[in-house]
Amino acid sequence: MPKPVVAIVGRPNVGKSTIFNRIVGERIAIVEDKPGVTRDRIYGNGEWLNHEFHLIDTGGIEMTDEPLLTQMRYQAELAIEEADVIIFVVNGRDGITGADEEVSQLLFRSKKPIVLGVNKMDDPTLHEKMYEFYSLGIGDPVAISGSHGLGLGDLLDEVTGRFGNIAEDDYDDDTVRISLIGRPNVGKSSLVNAMLGEERVIVSDIPGTTRDAIDTPFERDGKDYVIIDTAGMRKKGKVYETTEKYSVIRAMRAIERSDVVLMVINAEEGLIEQDKRIAGYAHEEGRAVIIVVNKWDVLEKDDKTMRDFEQKIRDEFLFMDYAPILFVSAKTKQRLHKVLPLVEEVSESHNQRVPTNVLNDLIVDAVTMNPTPTDHGGRRLRINYATQVAVAPPTFVLFVNDPELLHFSYRRYLENKIRDTFDFMGTPIRIYARKKND
Repeated sequence: MPKPVVAIVGRPNVGKSTIFNRIVGERIAIVEDKPGVTRDRIYGNGEWLNHEFHLIDTGGIEMTDEPLLTQMRYQAELAIEEADVIIFVVNGRDGITGADEEVSQLLFRSKKPIVLGVNKMDDPTLHEKMYEFYSLGIGDPVAISGSHGLGLGDLLDEVTGRFGNIAEDDYDDDTVRISLIGRPNVGKSSLVNAMLGEERVIVSDIPGTTRDAIDTPFERDGKDYVIIDTAGMRKKGKVYETTEKYSVIRAMRAIERSDVVLMVINAEEGLIEQDKRIAGYAHEEGRAVIIVVNKWDVLEKDDKTMRDFEQKIRDEFLFMDYAPILFVSAKTKQRLHKVLPLVEEVSESHNQRVPTNVLNDLIVDAVTMNPTPTDHGGRRLRINYATQVAVAPPTFVLFVNDPELLHFSYRRYLENKIRDTFDFMGTPIRIYARKKND
């Protein structure tokens, strides 16, 4: 299930960025006591009482024809359109301003759930001013202080309480959800059209043609699939169009909704650092991944070209060595017939369960071949028991005498042993250590 999106909006200089930093727990947004400092939307991740969500900080909305402020308003409107819940921030010290009333009218038209946060209410004598904010017609205002962290729990209670109204997709559980991710102009939309055999998605040589995530359900050989084509994710410092920055969070949500991710690379351009960053999103979300090298027909090749390209991918994507690599051409349909069978295979790996007794036999054999590590004091890691606690991705828990003794290198060794025995092609594996009595 994708994480809900929460947008913080309001006129300039009401403390939106301070509240954003408090919620995400990091100083991501620039905070300065000067209107208009946050000129773009900034994304972060928040969590409150086991509810995870994306958080968008926006530039202040101000109804004016001045170019910068018009652009800031446009950015905020895009964030409002994307949001599931909106936090409308006003300045309690100033009272209601004409700009606040204009913003409230904009929010009314969005028809989105809205939580009204009255900021800078750290002075108790100001609390009687709260009542005037009822006239905005937003609902019960919540008194907060972003700079001191006061009232933010009450605010987030109101926000997460509105998550229950967010619609989920209505696909069956056995429908395989596939998302295509990658930089702009790597041929994602062309791949979708070639796989479906029809022109379902706009195709253009202009980078960034696909603005939204597009769901395309289809059936093949009695199996139901949904392809989610996403706008290309560009490197943060090189995104100039506001609509492309807006597309990043949609791509993230597409990854969260998918079972299998096709990480598309442009064979003509080769690998760049941004490819690793994009693939990292899918890896961190625990999705099954297939690396698809598109436009393979464009390259002049010899008998070593594919092997060398594959080795370069393996060298650059060390964290994703489980992902199979497929060299295709959307234009000539070269090897496209292999995509869906491979999707089905990695989807099965993603949902594979290992019987507990077989898993423990494997762990015993692995420890026999390579004894567990010791710390500087001579204490040795002892694995008492192992069990698989989840699928998608496969997740294993080792009950040990001390979790601190499970070194990264030994965790990796055990993962390799599990993979050697049960394959798990295309899917990450999670291994956690717990103290025996936990």
